[in-house]
Amino acid sequence: MTAEAFDVQRRASEIAILRRSSAHVIVDDVESPLLDDDAVHHVFRVLRVPDGATITVTDGAGSWRRCRAAGTNVRPDGDVVFHPRRTPLITLGFAVPKMDRPEWIVQKLTEIGIDRMVLLHAERSVVRWAGERATKQFGKLERTAREAVQQSRQVWLPAVAGPVNASTFLSGAVVAEPGGRPIGAADHTFAIGPEGGWTDGELEMAADQVSTGTSVLRVETAALAVGVLAVALRQG
Repeated sequence: MTAEAFDVQRRASEIAILRRSSAHVIVDDVESPLLDDDAVHHVFRVLRVPDGATITVTDGAGSWRRCRAAGTNVRPDGDVVFHPRRTPLITLGFAVPKMDRPEWIVQKLTEIGIDRMVLLHAERSVVRWAGERATKQFGKLERTAREAVQQSRQVWLPAVAGPVNASTFLSGAVVAEPGGRPIGAADHTFAIGPEGGWTDGELEMAADQVSTGTSVLRVETAALAVGVLAVALRQG
């Protein structure tokens, strides 16, 4: 067996361990894993994981480890493994939508493997976060991202940033806009506008325009469509 074939086989085996684990939890230190109160509640009271069952832990920065459930904690049952970050990194900015839709977007984009999400205030944005409200909302989004990483058995926690004015983000991004060109493998930074759409001035600021089809999509639908296409292209 060649070294390359061995690496592929080893990686497949590692991914199988992650996918088949009874639970996957983010911890501070994979060398000496310790579940916090929230993780204990989720693993042992919600999922009812039995003693001895396989639990995988990750630090959210590429390192993870197989463990076994032991009482209300875990004990290591394998070496620490490191998975390099997928490249190129994919960044998706989106105008802040109403209600709980930002959490839905962050959850789904995390699950499919987007590396960085940036909340935007566009010229036609109705929802704008600032001060205490922004702090509270970002606390929710960070928890949502952590839960999505655990649910989808990933080992890299995505970055969630903002809100920033769209004008500071658009020059390095392609914007989703009906009539744009198809998304290509060289596109890594995207921007989704508000329900009222981008203004002409904002479109001029963008690096280019890409299309998700002929339909006018909601913010969350467009974000998911762009994210899926970008990840699929990265995977070849």
